[in-house]
Amino acid sequence: MPDNPAKQTSEEVDQTQLDLARQAGDAYQEALDYMANEVAHTGGKAEVDDYVVGFAQEKAEGMYVLKDEGQTEWMEPDDENCHLEVAVADAEDGRFVPGCTVVATLTSEDGEQVGPTTVPLVWHPGLYHYGKNLTVPEGGTYTIDVRVEPPTFKRHDEKNGDRYDETVQAVFENVDIETGQG
Repeated sequence: MPDNPAKQTSEEVDQTQLDLARQAGDAYQEALDYMANEVAHTGGKAEVDDYVVGFAQEKAEGMYVLKDEGQTEWMEPDDENCHLEVAVADAEDGRFVPGCTVVATLTSEDGEQVGPTTVPLVWHPGLYHYGKNLTVPEGGTYTIDVRVEPPTFKRHDEKNGDRYDETVQAVFENVDIETGQG
C-alpha cells in the first residue's frame, strides 16, 4: 500500500464514488493482467509507492498516427522489432494514472542498452497504457527499468489528493523479449 492512508470519504467524494472508483480499478487491473499474461508475449507488474507499474512486451506493431486535424494514417513499424507497453495505475484503487512521463531502458544480459526512451500514451481499445515500438539488437533475456515521473495535473481533495508526487522506478529482471513485427 502507498504511504498515503486509504482513500476516504471527504467533502469531494462519498463512499459510493470510492466504491465505483475501486470497481473501475478492478476492471482496469483485470484488463492489464489479461494483456500481460494472455495477449502479449510476456508481462508483469509491481507495486511501487503510490503506483502499480505493469508492462507487456510483444512484437512491434502498426498504429494510427494523427497527421492533421481529422486525418489519421496507419503506420507500420520501420526497423523496430519490439513493442513495449507500460501501465501506470493507482496502488489504492487500481485505476489508470494519465499524464505521467514514462521512461524505459532495456538492458540485455551482455549489458547492451536500449534507451532510456520516453514511452508516450497510447490509446488502445482494451487498455489505456503508455507504449512504444523499439529496436532491440536481438531477442533474449533483458532487464526492463521503468521510471515514472509524477504527472503535473492538479489533485482534487484535501484528504485524498496528496499522491503521485515523486519519481518511482520499477525494475523487471529476467524478461524474455521476443523480437519481430506483428
